[in-house]
This record gives sequence, C-alpha cells and structure tokens, in this order.
Amino acid sequence: MKISRENMLLYAVTDRSWLNGKTLAEEVEEAIIGGATFIQLREKNLDSDDFLSEATEIRKICNKYKVPFVIDDNVEIAIKSGADGVHLGQNDMNISQARALLGKNKIIGATARTSEQAVRAEQEGADYIGSGAVFATSTKSDTVPLSYENLCKICRSVSIPVVAIGGINTGNVKYLTGSGISGIAVVSGIFKSDNVRESAGTLKEMIIDILEE
Repeated sequence: MKISRENMLLYAVTDRSWLNGKTLAEEVEEAIIGGATFIQLREKNLDSDDFLSEATEIRKICNKYKVPFVIDDNVEIAIKSGADGVHLGQNDMNISQARALLGKNKIIGATARTSEQAVRAEQEGADYIGSGAVFATSTKSDTVPLSYENLCKICRSVSIPVVAIGGINTGNVKYLTGSGISGIAVVSGIFKSDNVRESAGTLKEMIIDILEE
C-alpha cells in the first residue's frame, strides 16, 4: 500500500491515556467512523507481546475500513503485525534500513522539523513527513513549537505530503491555513474527547475547508 494526499487529511495518533473504560481498538474504530483517514499506533510502555496483540487487532480494524495503518518507531512490530508501515523519528532507525526490512510497498513516514531534514527524508525514501509541534502540546512537554514560517518552508521543500502535528484542535487548526500541508495529525484533539467519533468528524470537516481556501 502507498498513500495519496487524501489519506493524510486526518491522521489520528493513538494515546491510551483517555480510554475511559473502552479499549483502544474501540476508540480507533470510532475515530475512523468519524473521519480519520490514517491511523498511527503509538505505544511507549507496552511489552512486546501486548504491543503486537494491540497492533494486530487495530490493523484488522483499519483493513476493514481501508484506512492506512502505521506503527510509531517499531519496525519489528510493524512487520509482525502486518501493518502498512512505520513512522520514524529523527532518533529512530534510518529510513533506508527500514525500507530494506519492510520492502518497497510499505509506507514509511518521517519526522522533520527543518526543510533540510524533510528533503533528506524524501531522498532516503520517506512517503510523507510529519512536522511539529505546531502548537504547544501536553503529549510532548519538552517540544518547542515549530513556527508557521518553518512549516511553510518544509511544505515547499518536498513533493511528498506533509502533515502538521502537535497540539492541534478545533480552536487552532484554522491558523494552519495556507501553509501547504496535506493534513493534520491529532492526538488529544481526538482521543481525549468524550465523543471520539464526533471530534474526528468535526476536525475532518475543518481541515477540508482549510485546504480548499
């Protein structure tokens, strides 16, 4: 599976901090029904067996709705679970090594905070770029927000899709208008909500409106 820009509209990044008695798989399905067009499973504290089990279950849901599904950081889990690919940070496995392990048809996303990092990632074979944090975020407390100007520069520097990430919600997404992004990656703006489906739907409508301006 490879991706189109339409796949990147609403990129939902999981967080089990706000499950409120539901399973992560249930919340992922709610996000997809609401409008999420891409799912990234991010787990920092699960052991390998539980991580693989979670990834396999969510992969089945994503396959059901034909939504691309990637694993954050962990190439091994991506391979074993049958995920569509992996998202790599600057300090993770390099893209060329991941490509050799995953094969040419899998998706590889890369984090980039500068246009130089974005260009290098594209040259090494990344399929899309994630850039941020564009706003202050509780998910990563040590992150310095990426300026609008730098986000625009990153978007102009590559031909692959760029998604903005970090602190994005219904109150601030409009400030990304005109930046050149293909979509938004959202964590708490979806999964912290009392109504995941509704929040995903609202954000998708908003990003579509922004990209049409």
